[in-house]
Amino acid sequence: MRILLTEGTRSQHIKRIQMTQFNDRFLRACRREQTDRPPVWFMRQAGRYQEKYREIRKKNSLVDICKKPEVCAEVTLLPIEQFGFDAAIVFSDIMIPLEPLGIDFEYKEGVGPVIHNPIRSNADVEKLGGLDLGTDLQYTGESLQILKRELNVPCLGFVGAPFTLASYMLEGGPSKSYAKLKSFMYTQTDAWHLLMKKLAHSMADYLIFQVESGAMAVQIFDSWVGILNVQDYREYVLPHIKEMIASIKERTDVPVVHFGTNSSHLLLDMKASGADVIGIDWKTDMAAAWKSMNYEVAVQGNLDPTLLFADWSLIETRAKALFDSMPDQPGFIFNLGHGILPKTPEENVKELVNWVKGRAI
Repeated sequence: MRILLTEGTRSQHIKRIQMTQFNDRFLRACRREQTDRPPVWFMRQAGRYQEKYREIRKKNSLVDICKKPEVCAEVTLLPIEQFGFDAAIVFSDIMIPLEPLGIDFEYKEGVGPVIHNPIRSNADVEKLGGLDLGTDLQYTGESLQILKRELNVPCLGFVGAPFTLASYMLEGGPSKSYAKLKSFMYTQTDAWHLLMKKLAHSMADYLIFQVESGAMAVQIFDSWVGILNVQDYREYVLPHIKEMIASIKERTDVPVVHFGTNSSHLLLDMKASGADVIGIDWKTDMAAAWKSMNYEVAVQGNLDPTLLFADWSLIETRAKALFDSMPDQPGFIFNLGHGILPKTPEENVKELVNWVKGRAI
């Protein structure tokens, strides 16, 4: 039985979406196939900047939305209906799969996730459980099943990268110095690798579960990886992300997107991870980055998300400069160089998406 998320005009609009031809532009770009124009979607495209999302949040916490499939699907659909993006991404949070592993956390307003039982020893790592995907995270699967029926564009599943998840688990929350993280990595190296291996395996399984539930591509977010130099990345992170992506590719044929912030010095190694698409943050020259990777992967990015607070004339100028810099190569996915920010003017999002839809490289 088809689930109607709301009554009246909204369900009629969904029916109109379903009647249109499936838009696979994003998937083709991930595979570096020729497209009529670059696909466009934005990281965090469903969220606090949207008035309709804020109305839903008045009745639901962030965790509620993630765990209620009908509400999660409704929130995921909002930016597709409002702006016409070429891809959706299931609404969730990178911390959600840590709960069934045994990590006790809460979201504190103005702070972010706070861990109440941070990792301090090898014994703490040994105590971490595994994921029973049939029960622990079933709500994500149910959300994706709804979205597969409702969408006429691909929906991405996602996870936090093992390094970023380990960072939260060791620091106990956001950090400026990363001293606890790096101290553990350098002095309890065996425990570090065990933690990374456990996370890599669990997150690979979770992504495969999302694909089996309806996700047509997956993204791995490594929000903290830019704090590492190349030597440390190669020694402490890259073997695990390689193993994770290899596991995904052995069991699925969907594109894998890998994104890290402040990671321009790591891009060649991130490419070596086996990902199909490398996300480029807004501080990096995207055209130069792609050239350095010999156009052997697709790229996604990378407009500065704060530009969306500017007047349209400046947004258009910067977006055009990005387009003009890109070579005549298939595999460019237009996105922001980080997640869209709260209070971003919705009219600027709409105007930019429409502008991209009128472009061709």
